[in-house]
Amino acid sequence: MTQYKRAANTVVFHVVVCAIGFVMIYPLIWMFFSSFKESSLVLSTVDELFPREWRFDNYAKGWSGFGGTTFTTFFKNSLIVTIISVVGNVIASAMAAYGFSRIRFKGRGFFFICMMITMMVPSQVLVVPQYIIFNGLGWVNTFLPLTVPEWGGRAFFIFLIMQFIAGIPKELDEAAEIDGCGKIRLFTQIMLPLIKPALATSAIFSFYWKWDDFMGSLLYLNTPENYTVSIALKLFSDPTSVSDYGAMFAMCVLSLLPVIILFLLTQRYIVEGISMSGLKS
Repeated sequence: MTQYKRAANTVVFHVVVCAIGFVMIYPLIWMFFSSFKESSLVLSTVDELFPREWRFDNYAKGWSGFGGTTFTTFFKNSLIVTIISVVGNVIASAMAAYGFSRIRFKGRGFFFICMMITMMVPSQVLVVPQYIIFNGLGWVNTFLPLTVPEWGGRAFFIFLIMQFIAGIPKELDEAAEIDGCGKIRLFTQIMLPLIKPALATSAIFSFYWKWDDFMGSLLYLNTPENYTVSIALKLFSDPTSVSDYGAMFAMCVLSLLPVIILFLLTQRYIVEGISMSGLKS
């Protein structure tokens, strides 16, 4: 009887999980099928999942973009901004995490607290002063405001990597120093290979956040040739004229592909990086 009860509980559990998963993923499914609908029918047939007539040309119309600028340019801009930001974010965060974890210096505790406090500051508070600074530097309408600050690292990634480094025995550092290994060599040749899961996790999350960034691009990019995908998608919806929702949803589907592909290829690194970083109890 206990075996049948256990089997029934397992079935109920999986049914409930699948139902919740379907509810969560349904908006993406609806968006995918809406990308093949006639633009005028997208909002009038919200309760219909499948299109009455499949319009594959929505993808061609969407990719043609607007103002003489195609989505090839928008995707290229997003990739440039995202890749530069991810590389800088991971490198800076790893260096800072190693310094806080392994190097004893004056004011270490104070600076660590200051770093952690930055996680509590709403990003909206920094919008105006940052814009004033970047405008004074002449960086507006360039990729610099979107990429240069990322080379200072993020407090969340620094803390994540620190927790991972905390699980590495300090005796390893001492043995390397006895063999004549300096701090830089110890960090690059010994520590970095050992913290690959944490670095991969930081890179993945950094990619997600920067690829989806809308506010930064909206503030600092003014011309179509510099727009990222997030800004280009917004311009498809114009309340003052007719919006091409079919083309917009088609480009939304394509914009999700890099994120979905990255997740499918690296999901094991996310689990491994978080589970081994010391964040669990």
